[in-house]
Parts: sequence; C-alpha cells; structure tokens
Amino acid sequence: IKDLKSALAEKTAPGDVSVLAGINQEPHSKRVYPNKELAAGILGFVNAKGEGAGGLEALLEKDLAGEPGRITYAQSGGRRVPTESAREQPAVPGSDVELTIDRDIQWAAQEAITEQVEKSAADRGYVIVQDTRTGEILAMANAPGFDPNDISSASETGTGLGNPALQDAYEPGSTSKVMSMAAVLEEGVATPGTHVTVPNRLHRADRSFADDVDHPTWYLTLNGVLAKSSNIGTILSVEQLGKTQKEVNRVLHSYLRKFGLGRPTGLDYPGETPGILAKPEDWSASQQYTIPFGQGLSLNAVQAASIYSTIANGGERIEPQLVRGLRAPDGSFVPAPEPERTRVVGEKTAKTLAKMLEAVVGNEQGTGTKARIPGYRVAGKTGTSNRVDPETGGYRGYTASFAGFAPADKPRLTVYCAVQNPTRGSYFGGQVCGPVHKKVMEFALKTLEVPPTGTKPPGLPVEFEPGD
Repeated sequence: IKDLKSALAEKTAPGDVSVLAGINQEPHSKRVYPNKELAAGILGFVNAKGEGAGGLEALLEKDLAGEPGRITYAQSGGRRVPTESAREQPAVPGSDVELTIDRDIQWAAQEAITEQVEKSAADRGYVIVQDTRTGEILAMANAPGFDPNDISSASETGTGLGNPALQDAYEPGSTSKVMSMAAVLEEGVATPGTHVTVPNRLHRADRSFADDVDHPTWYLTLNGVLAKSSNIGTILSVEQLGKTQKEVNRVLHSYLRKFGLGRPTGLDYPGETPGILAKPEDWSASQQYTIPFGQGLSLNAVQAASIYSTIANGGERIEPQLVRGLRAPDGSFVPAPEPERTRVVGEKTAKTLAKMLEAVVGNEQGTGTKARIPGYRVAGKTGTSNRVDPETGGYRGYTASFAGFAPADKPRLTVYCAVQNPTRGSYFGGQVCGPVHKKVMEFALKTLEVPPTGTKPPGLPVEFEPGD
C-alpha cells in the first residue's frame, strides 16, 4: 500500500481530491518460520486462516492459539453508536511449546541426510537422534524437506508436507536382527559364543534362503552371525526359541511387540503409522523365516531408533518424547507427562547385546566399519532390505539403514539413519548410512560434551574352528 500511495501521489495535482480516500493500512499477524526448512517436518505448517494444518502446529493448535478476544457494542444502520459504552473481553494468548529438539543437532542431521539423499539419487531419507536415558528426540530430520513459509513450493517440487520419519512404513531389514538376538539371549537358548554352522543355502518352507553374498560354509559364533549379518545364521538361531515353529513364532512376536513394533510410538503425531506386524498365527510359510531378519514386517524410523535406545538403556524402553512441556502466558511451566517405561529384556541381555553390536562396527569382518568414531566405542547394526514399491506393491529397490549408539559401554545417544531407494553408487546400509551415522553421532557427542569412556572393547570372537 505504501508503494501504491507513492505512485498515485505523483499523479495527483495539488488541490485534487485524493483517490485513496478511505484506504488505510491495517496491521495483521503472519506465522513466520525463520529457520525455513529446519525441522519443518516436525513443526508442520498453518493454513491461510492461520490455523495449524500439519505436524505439531495441528497437534498443539489448541495450546498455541489461545482464545480470541471480543468487543460488544451498540450499532445503528451498520454504524457504531458513539455515545453507547462497549464491553471488551481481551484475547487470551496461547502457550509457548518447548520441544526436546536440539537445534544444532537437528541442523547437523538435516545437512547429513540431505547430502546423502542427493549423492545416492534416492527418493528420501531420515535421521533420528534420541537421548537413550530420557527417550527425548533430539533430532528428526527428513530429506528432501519443505519451507513452511511457502507451502506451495512443496507441491511444485513433489516433496510433500508430511513427516516421513513417522509416516513412512517400510521393512527394516537387518537392523531388526538385534530383536531376534535379544529374544535368543533373554530366553537362554544361546550365548554370544554359541557355535552356528552357516551353509551357503538354507531350505525352509517353499524357498531357499541365502545371505547377501555366496560363501562356503561359515563357522560363526552367535556374535559372528550378528557381526556378519547372516540371514541364515539368524534363522537357525531363532529356531531354538521353541520346539515347534508355532512356538518360535509366538515367542519372537512377543519380543517384537515389547520393542514397540505394530503400535504407536506414543508421540500422538498426526498421520503417524504404527507399522505392520501380523499376529504370529497369521505369518505365512515364508514370513516365519523372513521376519527374524527384518523382512515381512514394517516400522517407522522413530520405532527403529527406539529399539536401539532400549538396548542402550539397559533393556528398558522409554516412550519417545518430542514435547518437553508448555509455558503459559504468565510464565509458568507445565511439563509433559512422564513417558511410559516398559521392561523389554534384562540388563544382562542388554549389556551382552551392546558388546555384540560393537563387533559389527569394531571387528574387521563386521559390516559397520564406516560408522567408527576415533576415540569412542560405537555399537551398531547395518540394514539392507528389499523395498516395497508404493506404486506396484511389489519389491523394487532397497532401503539402506544403520542404527547404533555411543559410547557403547556408557550409552548416551542413539542415531538411526535410513535412505529409501538409493539408485546411484552402493545400496548397502553400511556404505550408505554408516557414514551418515558417524557424521551425526560425532557432531552430537561433541555438542553435548560427551567424553569417551577410555575403556577397551571386549573383542568377542566372530568365528570358531570346526571341531572345537
């Protein structure tokens, strides 16, 4: 309007009647996101009316918006009667919301996953950073993202306005093998040193199962099965959970549920998927052998991170948190309800698993060597799964992932990375997501000033000699 007034003023001769009579400036509020794409998937956006239409903006609309004010006055002929008094009810400001997100760690996670998605020419990717002690989400990054200041750009680029880290359901692959190992250890049917003879092919049900590479017969310990990410070794180990396959399925299913699969995370986020975990009696002939190594079930990225945080926290699952609390207009702070805690496995099992996961990263035969961080002990697991094409419903392409925590012997942080459908370069989780995990974990540890423990890893054996 200022420019319009200036332009018209030049065309108005002195003494002429102003053509702008009756036009006035009226101030109005507008929602502005100064950090643009940063954490946009979490925050969401507002519609043209200023109402929350996605993400936390929608979930917490009532708390953020407050209550509008009201003025009541007498009018006549559409005009206010100046001699009559008016009653005014002032507006009630909304509350401020304090999130658990650490802005610097969020930035580092978003930069790392954006770079890897572009490098891999992938469809999308996500990184979750979680405090293992509290369940608080410190970062939840998506790539590609969108700018909530200009939501029209999202439809133009095809990135969408959602939060794929919570809304995408996908098959996790080998990162979920840690749950199978947890069941085996907790039920007492094997130890890290248990011998597992792994053939090149394993015939079960109506098919022949293989590992990611052809190999002669491997003579692995249970620790080696996890370190080398053997599908066949995992099947053979899980079969020890019961005398019949039905019993095996039932026991494994119970652990998957306790780890949080097939149920909401507890964040109550709009559009969140609980994933897919069929009842054990409904597992198909092939599913009962693929589910132990992460195919035939699905989850979201926060659920995947929570699995590793549970192990890092001594076997107790803490419900993830995004909101730390609300600060009322008067300055008082109302903390969020305490998260639910669930004992999944015993502390002894969790500590044993942590040592086994260290072999994945620390042992030269492990698949996660690219996630090593100098000076720190890192526990983690790679994942490379067949990906369901959303258009055809059949398998096409891969999901590359890596999950881990550090310091391994005194856990503080969990970092989970997944990249959907990498089409350039490698598609293996260790190659695609291992470096992302390292970059984000290293930054987060330094940001939170988490020191190395200075202790040495246990160095559990990966193989055994036949006849031992």
